[in-house]
Amino acid sequence: MSFELVANNYGKSRVRLVRVTRSGQQHEVKDISVDIQFEGDFDEVHTKGDNSKVLPTDTMKNTVYVLAAQHPIGEIEYFGSRLATHFLANNEQVTAVRVHISEHLWSRIPAETRLHPTAFVSSGGERRTATVTGTRQTTKVSAGIDGLLILRTAGSAFDGYINDPYTTLAETRDRIFATVVKADWDYAAEDASFGLCWRTVRETLLETFANHPSESVQHTLYAMAEAALERCDQLSEIRLSMPNKHHLTFDVSRFGIESRNEVFVPTDEPYGLIEATLRRT
Repeated sequence: MSFELVANNYGKSRVRLVRVTRSGQQHEVKDISVDIQFEGDFDEVHTKGDNSKVLPTDTMKNTVYVLAAQHPIGEIEYFGSRLATHFLANNEQVTAVRVHISEHLWSRIPAETRLHPTAFVSSGGERRTATVTGTRQTTKVSAGIDGLLILRTAGSAFDGYINDPYTTLAETRDRIFATVVKADWDYAAEDASFGLCWRTVRETLLETFANHPSESVQHTLYAMAEAALERCDQLSEIRLSMPNKHHLTFDVSRFGIESRNEVFVPTDEPYGLIEATLRRT
């Protein structure tokens, strides 16, 4: 009996880093988590226990901190490219490096008539993300948003769907629409305007969600993705994942109170999950 090792990779995950850049009295904060994965000539570490081509994952972790100390991180897409380029240049056994970065966002605290130069407030669960996949021939850069919690209380309907013997859901033209957006997109070039594009896509997703006359989560998801591609021509493809955060109407009429569709019970599980990918043609 024989076996074949068909794929393998290894790396370091969740390397946490906070980098403070002090430009006089004005400080900048980058709060990131970095995942690194190597592919390459590593078969013999699995089949023979030969570690001679293995860069320790602890070294990968240290490299993140050293490169962050040498220069400000800047846009996370560029920092991911710096890491991928470094590892490829110094490890001939590596054929591909994948760097994924998740950034916790901080904004300045308003203080009197200006934004405070050294005090910040958290944005909550929202993250800015970037993934850089580098080989010796190409570099692919993707970016995204994760944990963007949004809700609207009007302009959302869901009706006209299949009713089979097991259907109990009531049709409605007026429901709460809540979701946590996860968006990922690919850039058509390695040197796109990453910061501007990220802000533009985020603003576009929010505006479209707020204003689109929604017949379903799918309907609005498509409109959001389409608007993002239209607004930022440096994107080649965008992927959206939007769980339906259900808010169920509580029937207060059982207690002699008129039901005005104002009291809801939010539920975490189970939930609908809607996903789609749009590509520029």
